[in-house]
Amino acid sequence: MHVLLTAGPTYEPLDPVRFIGNRSTGKMGYALAEAFAATGARVTLVSGPTALPTPANPLIETVRVETAQQMYAAAAAVAPRADVWVFAAAVADYRPAEVATEKIKKQGDTLTLTLVKNVDIAATLGETKRTEQFSVGFALETTNELLHAHDKLLRKNFDLVVLNSLRDAGAGFGHDTNKVAVLDRVGQVLTFDLQAKTELAHRLVQLILSRFTAVYAS
Repeated sequence: MHVLLTAGPTYEPLDPVRFIGNRSTGKMGYALAEAFAATGARVTLVSGPTALPTPANPLIETVRVETAQQMYAAAAAVAPRADVWVFAAAVADYRPAEVATEKIKKQGDTLTLTLVKNVDIAATLGETKRTEQFSVGFALETTNELLHAHDKLLRKNFDLVVLNSLRDAGAGFGHDTNKVAVLDRVGQVLTFDLQAKTELAHRLVQLILSRFTAVYAS
């Protein structure tokens, strides 16, 4: 079993000092990597910038990246030979059209930035997914959560999507706990109450592997 797993944020540079990013810590993705490895699976962990230590487990190969384009390149190199894909990273949707070579100096009352769309890693790789491969995405929504998550599942060719909501206390970015709902292609929704991300990771891995086994057997 070989698992491709993305985790953490991406940083899109404005200049040598500043970047566009988000509040992802990578904790959920790293917990998933450890949980997959605990089952004996080999894991390629493509990690954006985080303060988390590199996993010491010999079954986990960590590839450090910074930008969305770098994450895509690293994931695309592994995806064809991986059995399971898990996209837990919080990838920036846009990046600055131009990156200044020197620190941008403060001038005037406003600063206008032109942003261009980043590659959609999960959707692009989803176009190449083979029938024997299994893909899992993560969605963080603030409104119409189930509707948007199901739409993402279809658009990106996921088999499961794990939905986080910022409305839930103790869940989402920066916490050691999480509460999620998992949607599948037939509209079934499974909920996991608030619990430690390490514990939740093991439960999600059990679910993913059971669904993967069912798909592979068919």
